[in-house]
Amino acid sequence: QVQLVESGGGLVQAGGSLRLSCAASGRTLSSYAMGWFRQAPGKEREFVAAIGWSSSSTYYADSVKGRSTISRDNAKNTVYLQMNSLKPEDTAVYYCAARGLRLLQPTTTPSDYFYWGQGTQVTVSS
Repeated sequence: QVQLVESGGGLVQAGGSLRLSCAASGRTLSSYAMGWFRQAPGKEREFVAAIGWSSSSTYYADSVKGRSTISRDNAKNTVYLQMNSLKPEDTAVYYCAARGLRLLQPTTTPSDYFYWGQGTQVTVSS
């Protein structure tokens, strides 16, 4: 059992940067693979980035590859998403998600994740 709370979203101009945080309570995050997803108004939730239990396995959507970095600090029970060179099309609610206990491999499919945070709004102005 784990509870997730995202923070760090806000309004930023195109080309700017944000670092999103996902703080967990309950089980230590070392027991979970983690993912970031986003959902824009009128669109389906889409994959952004994922990280495995060891931090050595990471995956990124093509839309953010090269300008985003997912990381984790298990000692702080926190997962981060650093986003640089932001574009207006990055505007969305960003969600942190965890897979089930001992499901250690990251995936890109929302249905593979059991625990979800409430989301944090990212708005990129042009």
